[in-house]
Amino acid sequence: MQFQSTILLIPGIGNSGLLHWQTIWGRRYGFARVKQNDWETPTCADWVSTLNSYVQHYDPKNLVLVAHSAACAALVHWVRQYNVRVKGALLVAPADADAATFPEEATGFSPVPLIKLPFPSIVVASTNDHFVTLERAQQFATAWGSEFVNIGDAGHINVASGYGEWDDGLEILKKLDSE
Repeated sequence: MQFQSTILLIPGIGNSGLLHWQTIWGRRYGFARVKQNDWETPTCADWVSTLNSYVQHYDPKNLVLVAHSAACAALVHWVRQYNVRVKGALLVAPADADAATFPEEATGFSPVPLIKLPFPSIVVASTNDHFVTLERAQQFATAWGSEFVNIGDAGHINVASGYGEWDDGLEILKKLDSE
């Protein structure tokens, strides 16, 4: 599979381990990856600043962001602060920073901005994600102006849920790449 765009992976808390689909995609396709200073006790402002510094290295018009979990909230905070128009964003399993299930050690992610993103985006969610209800994920997608994809009983769409290699996710990403 070939990609026309520059793809920038934005892992969530814990940095998406070696068997996570983001890591597999990065190895397989040479996608760039954001490296945060603190993966375990993140501060949203730090993650936003780091994301912005990475984006500055690329042509935003050809950049597709791929965020997972808490990184989705960081991405939307980044948009609110910097208003950079990239080619698109894939937001997978967007953890609800306003919910009691959001990790306490992560600070500044709440409230999750409910703003329209200035670029095409797709939110992918499941019916049984511990970190976001399907209804809340749909609310995010609507507010962000994103296409919404429900992939069913898929947990947090991570290794623990059986999502190492995730070829269906690549097909969804390809939609943003070809726009």
